[in-house]
Amino acid sequence: MWFLDALVSGFQTPTDPARIQWFRFITGLACTYRFAIACGHGGWNRYAPESLSSAVLRERLGDVRFTVFARAYQPVLAARIVPAFTLAAGFLPHLSALLVLAGLAFELISIKSPNSIRFALLAVTCLLTAPDLGSGPVIRHASTSHNTWAQWLMVLITIDVYWNSAWHKAHSAQFRSGRYLAQWVHVYAQVKNQLPYREHWIPAVIRTRLGTLSDGNVAVWRAVAVAVIALEVALPAALLAPPTRPYAIAVGIAMHAGFCCLKPRQLIFFSSLTIGSYVLFAA
Repeated sequence: MWFLDALVSGFQTPTDPARIQWFRFITGLACTYRFAIACGHGGWNRYAPESLSSAVLRERLGDVRFTVFARAYQPVLAARIVPAFTLAAGFLPHLSALLVLAGLAFELISIKSPNSIRFALLAVTCLLTAPDLGSGPVIRHASTSHNTWAQWLMVLITIDVYWNSAWHKAHSAQFRSGRYLAQWVHVYAQVKNQLPYREHWIPAVIRTRLGTLSDGNVAVWRAVAVAVIALEVALPAALLAPPTRPYAIAVGIAMHAGFCCLKPRQLIFFSSLTIGSYVLFAA
């Protein structure tokens, strides 16, 4: 297994730099999507004077820092789309990655749930450590240890994300019981027509058949919760092993598709980066 060989050899095991280049492309597209949708759904005017978001953030940051942030907010919101796109396109990739890193860090000032941003910060930082990010839209194959450290590090981060997520879910009695997922679907079925934006993509058949809090439905969601925990534990090893890798990729994509139905605006970005990292699990 190249992952262990690379560690033993001091990261001199040859890998294909095309894998990091594909990940650079996927990360750039994911960040372009994230930065573009941040301008919609009320995001462009989120910190307009007298808005609730402004009042809450002003109280947290103080008057001076909030004023600086509010003035920079819209220009940064628009400007950071450009380096995200050039990162995907492979133009000045290291400089583009550095600017994308700054754009992601800017979002941490005000975001309520920063886990996906933290994961993106780690992913882009891994790209910055790779000497060969390619140039332009062409993906070039070779056998070299130039990107071995960056590829190994990103795989380690993805493994930690999965195992850390499984640990937290396994230690949550509410999630293990199935009630968390059952309540999520039930509440959405009740309020979906009152939401200003479409925040969930839960299929009608799921809302109809599993959208109540009956004991039977909770038992179904309990089985789903246990399956998710088991998959998050098993996926990294299955992705690293060549015989099981194709099946692990298919299962991982299906699992993340289910996650995205619950929170598309938050999880499409995170899931794109996570699934994109699958290209790095092979040498």
